[in-house]
Amino acid sequence: MPLLVLATADLLSNLATGVAPLLLSFADQAPDDEDVKAGWTAFAIFLLGVAAVAFLGWSLTKQLKRAKAADEAGLFDPSDKPARRTTIPSAEQPTDPDR
Repeated sequence: MPLLVLATADLLSNLATGVAPLLLSFADQAPDDEDVKAGWTAFAIFLLGVAAVAFLGWSLTKQLKRAKAADEAGLFDPSDKPARRTTIPSAEQPTDPDR
């Protein structure tokens, strides 16, 4: 077992000293300003994302309206509804019913 631990430690040490500087040299290279530009493809992907969010918002609104109409029509189980509060709790009234 100690041999395996030593071999693993040696492997990690060699990996850290050999591969890490190579990876850091690639990570440190920044492209020139002339090499980077915003393209039409990225703009199209952005517009598709905006359209997807707008569609999801429209669909959510539609489904919430349907659920509210179904609730008002009595299609849901009335025992699942929480009791409606008829008064506004104030500082004088305790909100905990066990008090």
